[in-house]
Amino acid sequence: MHLPEAASTERIGRALAPAIAPGMRIYLKGDLGTGKTTLVRALLRALGVTERVKSPSYTLVELYVVSSLHLYHFDFYRFRDPVELGDAGFDEYFEGGAVCLVEWPERAADQLPQPDLEILLSLCGTGRNAEVTAHSEAGVKCLKSVSDSVDRESSS
Repeated sequence: MHLPEAASTERIGRALAPAIAPGMRIYLKGDLGTGKTTLVRALLRALGVTERVKSPSYTLVELYVVSSLHLYHFDFYRFRDPVELGDAGFDEYFEGGAVCLVEWPERAADQLPQPDLEILLSLCGTGRNAEVTAHSEAGVKCLKSVSDSVDRESSS
């Protein structure tokens, strides 16, 4: 889908929120400046996070707690070797009920489990394109949430 401005990227993030469930893994791919953090920020805001949401480029991970839901926002941009995931102890976060939102998952290569949902953002003119792929039943539910939201918006 085409995202003509940042607000469109934020709408996708908000549309994902109702379908988020414990244990989900959402991987965001794309070059610098394509809107990965913008999307995550909108998703977290829609879930009720009121604290500052920043890119974890230097800290590698930020934790957000919404009710009983633990959401980990990772940024693996600074990884030089996929084994850094295990070296940092992050592999444990992907087991269990935490939601893992991962920017730059390709930097951890085969060290990560398959995502439920994968979002590829790319620059296109003055806007962006988003390619969303579901890899599980939970991912299909999220994809449907986004599609329904886009359909409602189009018919308004």
